[in-house]
Formats: sequence, C-alpha cells, structure tokens
Amino acid sequence: MAAPAIHYRVECADRRAHLFGVSLVIDEPAAVQRVALPVWIPGSYLVREFSKNLQNLRAAQGRRKLAVRQVDKCTWHIECTPGKPLTLRYEVCAYDNSVRTAWLDEDRGFFNGTSLCLRVEDQADAPHAIEIVAPAAPKDGSRWSCATALTAVHTDRHGFGKYLASGYDELADSPVEMGAFWSGEFEACGVPHRFVVAGAPASFDGERLLADTRAICETQMRFWHGDKVGKRHGPKAPHDRYVFMLNAVDDGYGGLEHRHSTALICTRRDLPQLEARKQPEGYTTLLGLISHEYFHTWNVKRLRPAEFARYDYDQENYTRLLWLFEGFTSYYDDLLLRRAGLVDDATYLKLLNKTANQVLQTPGRLVQSVAEASFDAWVKYYRQDEQTPNTTVSYYTKGALVALCFDLTLRAEGKGTLDQVMRLLWTRSEGGPIDEADFAAALETAGGRSFAKEIARWVHSTDELPLSDLLRAHGVAALNDPAQRAQEFGLRVAESNGSVQVKAVLRAGAAEQAGFSANDEWIGIEMPGAKGRPAQAWRIARLDDLALYLGPLKKFTALVARDRRLLRLPVTLPAGVTTWRLFAQDAAKLASWLTRH
Repeated sequence: MAAPAIHYRVECADRRAHLFGVSLVIDEPAAVQRVALPVWIPGSYLVREFSKNLQNLRAAQGRRKLAVRQVDKCTWHIECTPGKPLTLRYEVCAYDNSVRTAWLDEDRGFFNGTSLCLRVEDQADAPHAIEIVAPAAPKDGSRWSCATALTAVHTDRHGFGKYLASGYDELADSPVEMGAFWSGEFEACGVPHRFVVAGAPASFDGERLLADTRAICETQMRFWHGDKVGKRHGPKAPHDRYVFMLNAVDDGYGGLEHRHSTALICTRRDLPQLEARKQPEGYTTLLGLISHEYFHTWNVKRLRPAEFARYDYDQENYTRLLWLFEGFTSYYDDLLLRRAGLVDDATYLKLLNKTANQVLQTPGRLVQSVAEASFDAWVKYYRQDEQTPNTTVSYYTKGALVALCFDLTLRAEGKGTLDQVMRLLWTRSEGGPIDEADFAAALETAGGRSFAKEIARWVHSTDELPLSDLLRAHGVAALNDPAQRAQEFGLRVAESNGSVQVKAVLRAGAAEQAGFSANDEWIGIEMPGAKGRPAQAWRIARLDDLALYLGPLKKFTALVARDRRLLRLPVTLPAGVTTWRLFAQDAAKLASWLTRH
C-alpha cells in the first residue's frame, strides 16, 4: 500500500459537551478543493444528514488562513495553493447513542467514519491514515481503550494511535469504540476475532458470549466455504480479522454490518449471566443479531447489489434487492443458530413462527411487493408512521419467508438447496456485485429448472406465499390459534402507566370499522344490560382487561379520547381471527431441513 495522502486526527475535544475534534491534512490539494460529509451510512437506508453535527470548519495552509465556502448541505470548497498541504479543523457533536452515527460522553466514545471524516474529492481511493488520540484519564481512575478493525500502524497497548485504511470506503466502513469496555478474543477457523462490550453489568458472562459467538462464526464460515475452511491448503474466509462492538444499554436493539466488524446494541438484561440456570430469553435474540450481522460479512458487504458496486455518499442509492440481502440474511441468522447447536428445533420453530405471524398480520403485504419495499426503504421502512403496517411490508421479514419458500421448494424437488444457491452466487461473482438475473441463474443451476414464475409471484407481486404447504412437506404443521386481543381488534397499541395508546389501526379490521384512529387513547368500555343486569361501564388499563369485563360479548361501545374529545365508538368483534402456531409433526423430515447443508 502506498503512503497515505490523507491524514485524520480525532480527539475527544470536550466529553461533557459531546464534541469530537477532528483535523484533516490533505498532502496534495486541488486549486479548489472539495470536501463533503456523507448523508447516509451504507447498511442503513435513510438520508441522515450527518453534516448537521459538524461545526467550526476552518482551513489553513501553513499560517495562512483560507476561506471555506459551503456550496450545499454537506459540501464545502476551499481555494488554496496546489501542492502545499491543506489542513482543515472542525468539531462534530456526537450525541446519538446508536450504531449509525457517533457518541461521546465521559463514559464512552464511538464513531463511524461517515459521521466524522470529511471525504476528499478525487482522492477517495488513496490510502487514508487516522490517528485516534487517547483522552485524559477519567476522574474515576478507569482507563480507556480503543477498538477498531482498521490496520494498526503504531498504537499503544490500549489501542490508541495511528491506523491505516486503503481508501475512504474502508475508513467509512470501520467504526471505532472507545472506553473502559470489556474485551475478549477467540479464533474461528484460523481467523482472529475480538469482542468488546461497553456497559456490561457485573453479572455478565463474557466467556459464554465468546464461546457461543465462536460457534456462530465457525458455522457460517463452513456454510460459505466448506469444512476445510481455514485448514492448510483449504479455502480461506474473505476476512483476516473481525471485531464485534456491543453497546449494552437499558433499552435498545440493533446492529450495523461492516467488512471486518459490526456495531451492535442490546439491553443489558439480554446479556448472558454468570451461574444462571437458564439464560434470559433475550439472549437468543442477541445471538440472532450477532448471527445476522456476521452473515452480512458475505451477503451485502462483499456479495452485494450491482447498484452498490460503488457507493455514492451524497444521495440515496436505490436497489430492488434488499429482500435478497437483508431478507435472506434474516432467514439464515436463526437457521444457523440451529445448525450451530445454540437453539433446538422447538426454539427455532418459535422464532420462525414469530416471523411468519409478523408478515401475515401486516396488511401492507397485500399492497406492496417485497421488491418494491426494497426500493422504497429510503422513504418508508426507515420513516415508519401510523400507516406503515397498511402500506408496506418489511423486506427483512417477508424476505426471510421468500428465502424459506425457495429453500423448501428446492429441497422438496430433491435437486438442490438454497445453501447451494448462495454458494453459487459467491463463487460465480467472486464475492462481488450481482443482480436479480444472477440469482435466477443460480436457482436454475441448483434446481435444474427455471424459477421465473416463483420469482414473479413471491418477489414482484403481492400474492400470498405457499408457506403452509411447504412447511407441511418438511414436517411442520401450522395450527390456527385464537388471535391475541390487539390482533383480534386490528390494532397495534402501547400499554403503559394504566393507559392504552393506539399506535396503528390495521386495514379492514374491527377497529377501523368502528372508527378508531391512530393516537387515540382507549379509556374504557360500555356494555348494554342483559338478563336482568344493568348497563355497565369500565375503565381499562390494558387490552387483557377486556376478557374480564366483556366475557362472551361481541358488541360493545369503546370510550376513546381524541384531541381532548371523548368519543363513543360501536365495536363488533369478528369471529375466527386466528394466529399461527407452528409445531413439529415429523421429526425426521424436519431434521433433514434444519441440519442438512
């Protein structure tokens, strides 16, 4: 790698004010040098306008101060002398405790390059250097460390110092975690991995997390490259190191994939606990998140939509393939937990059951195809409102069910599996960009026939998926259980402090027919008298109260507060509203699917 021509220096300028200080030195600037901050971060499809957090941008060549002219929301021009190093200094306010941007306080620091590092026009492919400066020691005596997947050049034993990136893309794709975090290491198929956890309580079982994560990583490497991966003369994984960065908080969940690392967030209650007879139920969810983001190492970070062959950081990057890259990853994240031995059949079917019901209980699945949902991610999935369930479908959940349908169809016909399709895509594209035609061709090779009709129905239309028949053929039956109260009414609600707040009214449900609206507060119910009993009215604190007060009644009046007005809405409950419950009917058939690669 050539010597870097772009140099960043990142300091914790003021932790109480949540300010990072950044300096950028451009060795060979243009006469009119253009710099810009990305408006989005790959993997999270929303224009987030990171430039809103940048302030006090100044420029100089030597002692000569230069004028900085902003030309749009995220771009600046500096007129300077070519061939003489240009230095920019600025600050970034870091107060977003998510995986997508940046955070800084007295306990922890975190940033993505897209939030802190201005991109230098026409030099994005040149080597970039970054120095991460250790902050002053906290008053509590703890010592901060630094973790990142960037290549270390000269660092101290705590990880602070100089790092190198091959270009801006790698810099932007390598988040940095700082603080007094827990850290552990392991090898998976010969590849060194590190796991750092910020905010872990004293009950945290780090060794359990490392062991389970190692099982996930090794299972996925073998999925993609076979059992000889990492062995002498065997295939190699596409990454030579990996860093998991987990921020444990009181309430939060999510992750963002990167080429050699991932940033994760979870609740502290979901962490594995020392000497626990049974781990928290949320720990399985956390393992699924780890599995999901690690699978992206192959599926989206390398094997990716053709539209993402080169990112445009200045605007939306559209693709109709998120169902394949996010949805198929969502199918395999839990399936590979099963293959790694971290969950049993019953737990896997429970996870699959949840995904199926989420889709089947979303009216938007009949309005928008999963390909359209992929394209609309920028304006719908990441900007959800009270009408989201009625107008769109998740390319994560429905995409996972589309993957399930392809996999079970291939297996039922006895000529291939979706596993083989994914590996074909990897080898044929050499781990690079693909389009839908590549997917169709891999399906045809694995299955011995064209799947054009299935792609048209399952991906590009709003037809229902043949889930029940395919699951039954693989030893899984679906029972129709009575729906929970919210689904019976056609509502999505939030219940807290004795109040029932309506968040969404589902299309064609009983609540919509009665006249409910999003943002209503459901206060109580009125019932007519019957069999000598007087009419009654009750206040409710949760939907489950209705079973107590209504009994078998199907008609009543709902008391609702809307914009300070009190309304009476006549409700008639429909009969036969059900939800799926999956159960294993044929263990042998199920095992051939859940354990066979």
